[in-house]
Amino acid sequence: MQNLPFEWLIGLRYTRAGKRSSRNSFISFISLISVAGIALGVAALIVVLSVMNGFEKKVTERMLSVVAHIEIFDARGSMPDWQAKAQEARRNPQVRGVAPFVETQGMLVNEDVMKPAVVRGVLPEMEGQVSEVARQIKAGSFDALKPGSSTIVLGSALAQSLGLSVGDAVTLLTAAPAPAGQGGATGIRTSVGSGSGSGSGTGIMPRPHAFRVAGIFEAGHFQFDSTLAFVSLEDAERLSDVAAPSGLRLRLADIYAAPRVAVELKGSMSGDLYMRDWSQVNAIWFAAVQSQKHMMFIILAMIIAVAAFNLVSTLVMTVRDKQAEVAILRTLGASPGSIMKIFMVQGTLVGLLGTLIGIGLGVLVALNVGVIVPAIEHVFGVHFLDKDIYFISEMPSELEWSDVGQIGGVAVLLAFVATLYPSWSAARLAPAEALRYE
Repeated sequence: MQNLPFEWLIGLRYTRAGKRSSRNSFISFISLISVAGIALGVAALIVVLSVMNGFEKKVTERMLSVVAHIEIFDARGSMPDWQAKAQEARRNPQVRGVAPFVETQGMLVNEDVMKPAVVRGVLPEMEGQVSEVARQIKAGSFDALKPGSSTIVLGSALAQSLGLSVGDAVTLLTAAPAPAGQGGATGIRTSVGSGSGSGSGTGIMPRPHAFRVAGIFEAGHFQFDSTLAFVSLEDAERLSDVAAPSGLRLRLADIYAAPRVAVELKGSMSGDLYMRDWSQVNAIWFAAVQSQKHMMFIILAMIIAVAAFNLVSTLVMTVRDKQAEVAILRTLGASPGSIMKIFMVQGTLVGLLGTLIGIGLGVLVALNVGVIVPAIEHVFGVHFLDKDIYFISEMPSELEWSDVGQIGGVAVLLAFVATLYPSWSAARLAPAEALRYE
């Protein structure tokens, strides 16, 4: 300590102001309030960003347990040579699994309950290469989706809303062209007029298909659990009136390489193909999460800024209290720059102390959110996350040390900026004026 410059020694002494007088005690109290404010702001920002990171990661994981990393479509509308295309896709070193699929939409009906559904036709023996659905079955069997068996696997929320369990019968309604002349009576009528004003009409009418529930899966993502259903690839082709799969679904070794791999596959595979990666499928959702994180960082950084600028009042009071000592230091030869350093050291140390306490508190809470939040919910009888809205029901947390570093840096920087004006005013103090009434 004795080897430190005198500016540091005096700054440390002022930071540890004793209680020799009521004025010193009050200044120390204000310093403690500043430390506490910075600490709480830093801790709050770390916890909030960790929860948002955890939310994004958890939803992404559950989403990608059902969604393919890359989907490949043929411009012709179907892919009769899908086996050859699958071999071409596997030549890319990032590709770990390939499976064909057909996707359509319909309405599932059970008695007087009707729910919309996305119906995906798959090969059960290959689907495990590109999704986790077979391992998410909570009742029944995914392997029961045999060609021509008219069996269906439903998401847990979808099955619950329809009042279905394994073995129950359910009706799937899909759209089909109405016979000529019946569009206006039974469906949505469309017409193309002729020169004479007369026209022929065609329409859309529902076509029922009987299925038996063979299994129920739970991905943990409400959007999929409440809308997704699986049938065999052959049954889906029959529902969609196509003779081949719609395309291929791919799983990669690195999910974040999907955009790059999609471009590579577009250039290496033959035919007129369209590639879509998982980030494009949910682009709006991911952009919204990133926007929320940025806005939350700015909003909570304001709390740190308010606490940091409390240092201004603390240092101004310290300068007025220590002006006689400052005058003596100036008389002994201390430069204005040295006087500035004294109070900058004091303010920066207060900010650094608050930041370190806040980081410790924030990291501790962020790493134990899974324990703390359920305890609060149990004590107060509340539930913070409704899975119908947030897709997940438990509070996740993912601490990223890069966020901790950025938050700590911002807090110390704001504390340093808050020291500039009081330090400058202390450096401008005239020794004669300060000592006149001493």
